[in-house]
Amino acid sequence: MAFETPTAEDLGLYLNLDEIDAVRADFLISTAVKLCQAVVKPLPEGAEPVVLSAAGRAYINPQSVTYETIGPQSVQRPTGSGGLYLTKADKTALKSAAGRGGAFTVDPTPTTADPSPSYPIDDDYGPGMEWEPGWGWS
Repeated sequence: MAFETPTAEDLGLYLNLDEIDAVRADFLISTAVKLCQAVVKPLPEGAEPVVLSAAGRAYINPQSVTYETIGPQSVQRPTGSGGLYLTKADKTALKSAAGRGGAFTVDPTPTTADPSPSYPIDDDYGPGMEWEPGWGWS
């Protein structure tokens, strides 16, 4: 199954809204899809929640107001933020859904590598000689 772009109705259900401005919601969803594609392209199955999360943040709080007092009126807006954006967690979720990220191992040994020693072997060293505990072969 491939990525399916969420609809305005999906966004309304996600935000638990009885009514939603479909034109604005569709715009935010399409913009969120483009923003997500800047991280992972093509978008994988499972990217729908990230798209809805980003579009939902912008729909509910377009100016990213973080502090508000009703009387006497007071509002605080963070500098340089607002609008539609992806959080670090959103980017991580996209990469994870695409099968990227996480721990991995790289073996730099060539497949043609010979396991025998590449150094000269000393014939008068090792088995066949007397082993002295604490001192080695003598």
